[in-house]
Amino acid sequence: MQTVSDIQALREQISQWRQQGLKIGFVPTMGNLHAGHISLIAEAKKRADKVVASIFVNPMQFGVNEDIDSYPRTLADDQQKLMAEGTDLLFTPTPDIIYPKGLDKQTFVEVPQVSEGYCGESRPGHFRGVATIVCKLFNLVQPDLACFGLKDYQQVQVIQTMVEDLSMPVEIVPVETIREASGLALSSRNGYLTEQELEIAPVLNQNIRWLAEQIQTSTDFIGLAKRAADAINAQGLKTDYIHICHAKTLQPASEDDHELVILAAAHCGKARLIDNMQVFK
Repeated sequence: MQTVSDIQALREQISQWRQQGLKIGFVPTMGNLHAGHISLIAEAKKRADKVVASIFVNPMQFGVNEDIDSYPRTLADDQQKLMAEGTDLLFTPTPDIIYPKGLDKQTFVEVPQVSEGYCGESRPGHFRGVATIVCKLFNLVQPDLACFGLKDYQQVQVIQTMVEDLSMPVEIVPVETIREASGLALSSRNGYLTEQELEIAPVLNQNIRWLAEQIQTSTDFIGLAKRAADAINAQGLKTDYIHICHAKTLQPASEDDHELVILAAAHCGKARLIDNMQVFK
């Protein structure tokens, strides 16, 4: 696996592959890789001739008092995992390379509606940072397809909407969430959890599953979500939000909607957990 950090080296390799008519898959990450990330690489390998991964802890998507300074950086271990999965190229730029003018002078991309509410409300500016870095990475890597994990369901919708609205020639491939046996969705931030917190963290997914069962026979979406939030809080987590939404627009679900998604986030100690489940009625 080739590892490059400068844009010129990246573009030269991409250009060679393009001249050979090869299909390029892309997996952007912030590092500290786990089995969920590796499943994205595996999916990209199925669909493309060459797979590019990136590791970049993006300062634009972190808010004030968020964990950018403490966010785990494990490059050597990440490289081993990517090589073992057969990744062809790893792009590891620094903030100075990505944002040479500084964040205050950086052009940004903002996706309306789907980026509002939920994590967008809890983390102001987060999805502006996500859309901007993904747009820039797409311009640099020029992939035919890019794989994203459905654990970050709202993020996938933001990126898919951006690609559609800006006519980007990139196929977005959503990949199912990888979970612990307990049901806890894998996340780089799970490393913040203590042993005791790891025991109670699956409560979030358990209540999402309970909600998914209930909405098959009830349209009291607001009442059911409140009951789930109360149950989550009673078991030791602190609910940020839990909502039943239209699966594509992410607007509050109506009783006539048949494709739904349950979006949820909760704090467990130092970790902010997010999870979701798509439901078809």
